[in-house]
Amino acid sequence: MFDLLLVIAVILIILWALGLFALSLGGLINIALVLAVILLIIWLLKRIFRAF
Repeated sequence: MFDLLLVIAVILIILWALGLFALSLGGLINIALVLAVILLIIWLLKRIFRAF
């Protein structure tokens, strides 16, 4: 389940970086992007601490 959320997070960030989101979505896309960034940070922390 977490892997699916991670894939969605990466897709959201890539699309946002490419400017494919309309500004009319407003707050909804901002919430989704914040969740995507949080998921990526959690994923990175898991990988870092798994290496030790």
